[in-house]
Amino acid sequence: MVRPKSKKPLSAVTHVRLTQEERQEIEQVASSKGFSSISEYIRFLHRSTLEAEGRRPVPAKKAYSPTSLFHETRFGRMRLGDSLSLLHRELRPNSVDLIMTSPPFGLVRKKSYGNEDAHNYCDWFRPFAEGFKRVLKDSGSLVIDIGGAWNPGAPTRSLYHFELLIMLCKEYGFHLCLEHFWWNPAKLPTPAEWVNIRRVRVKDAVNCVWWLSKTPWPRANNRRVLAPYSDSMHDLLKNGYKAKLRPSGHDISEKFGKNNGGSVPPNLLAIAHTESNGRYQEHCRNNDLPIHPARFPSALPEYFVRMLTDRGDSVVDPFGGSCVTGEVCEALRRRWVCCELSEDYLKGALGRFADLEVSRRNTIAEPYKIFPPCSVPVDESVVGVIADGGLKRPTKEAAIENLDLNNSSTGPFDSMTLPF
Repeated sequence: MVRPKSKKPLSAVTHVRLTQEERQEIEQVASSKGFSSISEYIRFLHRSTLEAEGRRPVPAKKAYSPTSLFHETRFGRMRLGDSLSLLHRELRPNSVDLIMTSPPFGLVRKKSYGNEDAHNYCDWFRPFAEGFKRVLKDSGSLVIDIGGAWNPGAPTRSLYHFELLIMLCKEYGFHLCLEHFWWNPAKLPTPAEWVNIRRVRVKDAVNCVWWLSKTPWPRANNRRVLAPYSDSMHDLLKNGYKAKLRPSGHDISEKFGKNNGGSVPPNLLAIAHTESNGRYQEHCRNNDLPIHPARFPSALPEYFVRMLTDRGDSVVDPFGGSCVTGEVCEALRRRWVCCELSEDYLKGALGRFADLEVSRRNTIAEPYKIFPPCSVPVDESVVGVIADGGLKRPTKEAAIENLDLNNSSTGPFDSMTLPF
């Protein structure tokens, strides 16, 4: 979902007289903190001051323009327009079984699809939260895929997505059924500044997925999303298992050896996001349409649609984007509505519904392999801990070793002074 054209464009200009030295100092500080301009840095300082004083701008009430029908399939509809109108006026109260969505993330830097500022994210999200509560059934679920963000200029994380979760539960009465984490094995090692250059963080490869509901008892069945048994479990089922008390204190009964058709998956969803030449992308390229840059893989909504809904149930994605949720629901025969502000993104989404195969993946996917950390031997006498925590950016001439042990506060173990 993209944002509409701003009603408050950055058209006002303020002149500040500075010496050349002052300007250079401010530019250096702004750049070191990750800001692209002095104006961006000043706006950040202003927001920080307002938040520190407990003063936040009160969002204005909005008159929502009705959405329009863009395309209709056998089971669903694409609607063009502001999804707040859909949530507050067009959908009936207590009529939706599942809201499956990935809203624009609260990032510091703006993206082409119109993400929101992390500092104001909860204020921006409140009207959507009210709409979600209005249309969702008591037995229904709200699933939000949301990525994290880095604070500007520092290798520390924003708390906006956790603040959103707390707001939804504390202010709007939603219950957290279970947090999920979508791990993308194909994720590149980003952010490059902290991961590849200064080497003080590891790559951020997990999105939080909040599964919420209006009551503690939404409809669900984990038998819909079973994973194959491991080889060791197959051996156990074949050879039997002796009931006993484990060292952890868990009392494993004889029922543990029962074949239930598959294992219950964990709340870590390993789904690689690698598709680049599918039906959707080909349609966009052939018709000179923009490819949505923030799509989630179809396996993510499929997991929740299967576990939380039956055929004929209603699913809504208020931040439709390229209508991945709609494509999944069409194949699984759920009634669906995807709403999107960008007409070009909806034109591209039409490619998902050409020659759509009703039956989805019936083959067992190849499992992903992840090596535990510390699997690669490292000579700690050569590779030391970075003493300044990455505060100073290494020069191009610097060697891979980020620390000169002779100048650090630590040294070989036999010369260390222990603090006890």
